[in-house]
Amino acid sequence: MNILLLWGDTMPKTEEFRVRDPFVLKENGKYYMYTSGCPLMRGYCDTFVVRESDDLINWSDEKVIFKADEDFWSHEDYWAPEVHKYNGKYYLFASLIAEGKCRATQIFVCDTPDGDFKPVSDGPVTPSDWWCLDGTLYVSPDNKPYIVFCHEWVQITDGTICYMELSEDLSKAVSEPVTLFKGSDPKWAKSVSNKARGIDEGYVTDGPFLYRTKTGTLLMIWSGFSEGGYTEGIAVSDNGDITGNWTNLDVPLFGQGGGHGMIFEDLEGKPVFVMHSPNFDQQERARFTYLEDLGDTIRIKE
Repeated sequence: MNILLLWGDTMPKTEEFRVRDPFVLKENGKYYMYTSGCPLMRGYCDTFVVRESDDLINWSDEKVIFKADEDFWSHEDYWAPEVHKYNGKYYLFASLIAEGKCRATQIFVCDTPDGDFKPVSDGPVTPSDWWCLDGTLYVSPDNKPYIVFCHEWVQITDGTICYMELSEDLSKAVSEPVTLFKGSDPKWAKSVSNKARGIDEGYVTDGPFLYRTKTGTLLMIWSGFSEGGYTEGIAVSDNGDITGNWTNLDVPLFGQGGGHGMIFEDLEGKPVFVMHSPNFDQQERARFTYLEDLGDTIRIKE
């Protein structure tokens, strides 16, 4: 059994523990922040964990929400868990890999945001022959669920962001993947290399997240690289839905070495942006900033 730390001054503070690819769910009058349960995140791994907070400053200790048994298909590179409330249940989307298989998104389900999550999809829902990561849930105005995810640059050089419609119970994809845009599309995009894979120049796409503004504009924040390092960009749909034509704004949301972010409302209903920064191994921390919702776009409050 996992025992959470008691609330108080002994609780870990945001700046004291590593978080990469943070995802926060506000529920039950508190905040739940999800992450990998493995310090290095690469290589052998078998857990996802959650921390709880009342104030985004003081956090509980980690509590395991998924631990793979020996028969589960993946025990390696547990990345970027997200938990979304949908139709009264909580769904965990996460990136996993195994020897002989492509990196992929698996979906899990639980009746509570901090309970024991179980696989709802029969293996990954992303295409089996694609290297994919960072799947997120989007629900359209007509209540159709979609997975939005990245086709990895390590396979196709110029990474893309794609979507597929999901079944109502989120157990499988029910459409072919559709590409929305490429990592090289924004004016701010800068190529990077991966010598281990023989890639001299390529464009990263990471961590898509959908946000609807106060005027109904549908935005996507996502991460790549610019001259400033790891960067959080903004793309805009022209029809207010995932099926629209997407344009990347020339000015990113954040372009100084931080990203893979998401947006949630605080307990007072104010929009908050969280990302990890800096983007250096073992130094990553969750960084929280308030946002201004301008209707047609968003920006970080000064």
